[in-house]
Amino acid sequence: MTTYVYLRVSTDLQDVQNQRHGVLEYANQRGLSPLKFIEDNVTGKKPWRERALGQILENASEGDTLIVSEVSRLARSTLQVLEILQHCTESKINLHIAKNSMIFDNSLQSRITATVLGMAAEIEREFISSRTKEALAARKAAGVQLGRPKGKAEKLKLDEHRAKIQEYVNLGVSKAAIAKVIGCPATTLYDFCKVRKIKAKEKKKA
Repeated sequence: MTTYVYLRVSTDLQDVQNQRHGVLEYANQRGLSPLKFIEDNVTGKKPWRERALGQILENASEGDTLIVSEVSRLARSTLQVLEILQHCTESKINLHIAKNSMIFDNSLQSRITATVLGMAAEIEREFISSRTKEALAARKAAGVQLGRPKGKAEKLKLDEHRAKIQEYVNLGVSKAAIAKVIGCPATTLYDFCKVRKIKAKEKKKA
């Protein structure tokens, strides 16, 4: 059985150390060892399945344990937290929240709690969907055009790098290499060059 420790880190070094210290103290009290620490610097606003947390829960086996310092490290929204708790219970992964000494395991009480939380998550999803539909209907009734504007976008994401991209293209650098330098997917760069008609300038004959 593996005991994972998920630390969602920030630029505040003291915060990371506090998380680690709190988890270590909790694990020692509970006799949980050895610990496999996983650090993640992705914001908690990003869906949990797209973070290191999602990888942990996908790879974890039945009976494994996940420890976090506090519930806010799981996610920034109540809905995501509820989804994580439900996933852990259904996959029989033990979840420990150190700061609150909360344990979600395969016990009957935990399964009941997870079921209730799952219902709460479904209700919240319905509320979000309902509010979204109502807001869209209100905007449409007010004459607001919904969806992306028709036609080509006036300003593109890579416009600020246009001069540098043109310079690299003129030097014969491959678009794949330019994309790595700029820090964007190669497909994005190809599309940008196509829209902005960026190509190597012909060298003047001597």
